[in-house]
Amino acid sequence: MNFKTTVLIDGLIFPEGPRWHDGKLWFSDMSAKYVMTVDLDGNVKKIVHVPGQPSGLGWLPDGRLLIVSMVDRKLLRLDPEGLTEVADLYHLASCHCNDMVVDRQGRAYIGNFGFELALDAPFKEAEIILVTPDGKARIVAAQMAFPNGSVITPDGKTLIVGETFGARLTAFDIEPDGSLSNRRVWAALENAVPDGICLDAEGAIWVASPRSAEVLRVKHGGEVTDRVKVKTQAFACMLGGADRKTLFVLTAANVPRGLLRKPSGRIETVRVDVPGAGLP
Repeated sequence: MNFKTTVLIDGLIFPEGPRWHDGKLWFSDMSAKYVMTVDLDGNVKKIVHVPGQPSGLGWLPDGRLLIVSMVDRKLLRLDPEGLTEVADLYHLASCHCNDMVVDRQGRAYIGNFGFELALDAPFKEAEIILVTPDGKARIVAAQMAFPNGSVITPDGKTLIVGETFGARLTAFDIEPDGSLSNRRVWAALENAVPDGICLDAEGAIWVASPRSAEVLRVKHGGEVTDRVKVKTQAFACMLGGADRKTLFVLTAANVPRGLLRKPSGRIETVRVDVPGAGLP
C-alpha cells in the first residue's frame, strides 16, 4: 500500500532520533543543536541545547532523558540542574556517535559512523557500544557497516539494527548482562539504505531510506508490504500518537555537510494500520 504524508512542522534543519514519549514526539534537530518536542497540534518546544550535536534519545527507568552527543562522542543525561556526562565514548567509538536505543533497564546501545562521512573519507566499519546506567561502557558488536537506527523487541530479547552501508537489518540476541550474541541478517534490503527504524505490533519494521526518498515497512526476511514516499529524503521514523498508529517521518533535503544549511527539515505524518511496539 502507498501512503501520502501531511506536514506537521517545517523550518527545521536536520531532524533525527524521533521518540514518542509522554504524549509528544521528542527529536533532535542535529544541526540546530537542540533536543525538541512537538505535539500533534504542531506545538514545538526546545528542551535542551547540546553543543556537540544531539542524536539518539532514550529514557532511564526513573524518567531522566539520555542524549547522544555526536561529535564529542559522549552519552549525556538531562538532570534537573542541566546536562550531566554519563560516559565518554571517545576511546571506544571509531567516529561520531549517532542513534541509540535504551532498554527497560536503562542500558543504552549506541552506534557510530565508523568514518568521517561528511569529509568523504574511506569507509570503515564501526561498533555498537553498550553503556549501563552507572556509566560503564564497552563494545558489544564490531565490524558493523554504519550501525544506525535500532529497536528492541517487546520481550526485550532481541536488538535489531539498521546497517546503513550494509543495506540490511541485523539482529542480535540480548544476553542477561546486556551482551549481544547470535548475529544474523534479519532482512536484506534492495535499492534502500536503512537509517532510522521503528517496530510495529506485527513484528514488521518501518525503515527510513534517504537514498530512495521513502519509508518502507519490511517483514522479517525482507518482504516490503508498504511504502511512504516523500519529496526530499527520509532519515528517521517513529510510530506514536495515543494509539501509536501515527507514523512520524523526519525528512530533509540532503545529508548535512557541516552545520550551515537552509532549514529544509520537516516532520511529516501519516496514519497506518498497525500500531507501534517494543522500544524505542
